[in-house]
Amino acid sequence: MLSAMGHANVVAVMAAKLSRTSTRVVVSERTTVSGAYQNATGLSAKLTFRLMRSLYPNADGICSVSKAVALDLAEFVNLPSDKVEVIYNPFNLQLIERKAVADCGHPWLSGEGCPVIIAIGRLNEAKDFHILISAFAKMRRSRAARLLILGEGELRSSLEALASAIGLTPDDVQMPGFVDNPFAYLSRSALFVLSSRREGLPGALIEAMACGTPVVSTDCRSGPDEILEGGRWGRLVPVGDVDALAKAMTEVLDTPRDQLPDVRARARDFEQERAVDAYLRLLGVQAA
Repeated sequence: MLSAMGHANVVAVMAAKLSRTSTRVVVSERTTVSGAYQNATGLSAKLTFRLMRSLYPNADGICSVSKAVALDLAEFVNLPSDKVEVIYNPFNLQLIERKAVADCGHPWLSGEGCPVIIAIGRLNEAKDFHILISAFAKMRRSRAARLLILGEGELRSSLEALASAIGLTPDDVQMPGFVDNPFAYLSRSALFVLSSRREGLPGALIEAMACGTPVVSTDCRSGPDEILEGGRWGRLVPVGDVDALAKAMTEVLDTPRDQLPDVRARARDFEQERAVDAYLRLLGVQAA
């Protein structure tokens, strides 16, 4: 059995203990547990995190989606760091490449017009699109560009209000919601930006790189620094720093594409076959 997310992991390990089954149980953590614990509200949520400390050591295997998440989990649960295996989320790069060449249908991405900056994610507090919109407005004072934010969430009204308050119009910023094929948008955009306050292993960042799109990201905990190898593959800026984000976006847009890193090369390290092999080994299952 492979389970993911804290509450499911606790139930899985507890069920295995109570049933005295021989089923191999592997638990997977997708984000930094210490940060989630600090933001948890309610008795049941707090209890879940406390149970992790007593139950996780009984799992047959423990894995996480990044090195930073693994170290955080080991410290939180009080386990040796080598007891948590890192398995990056799998990405079907061939499928992404095929979808990237499809027509996205958005008029901003149909030709050689104004460069488009794109962001993808749930419209919530963790993604911090308020900072992105503010940084974009600052950048626009000296550099023409447009901003697309794909995704849906509870902060849509707040983000729309911010854009309007600082003088941005629907011809400057649009939030189309969910789209069936984000890769067609990514491949035609001049820049992808991750503005998050926290992450586990940000899939949208890897997907943007798989599409060959230059990237700028906050150096949030965790994931971006690991994916970008300390800034080798894209700019890293402090979390919540409007000025630094605006500056990084401007500099990348002003740099000829052939002088920027070929981010596709790094994306290949997240090919799904690597993750599949690692999961099979951890689960004790032989590949067919």
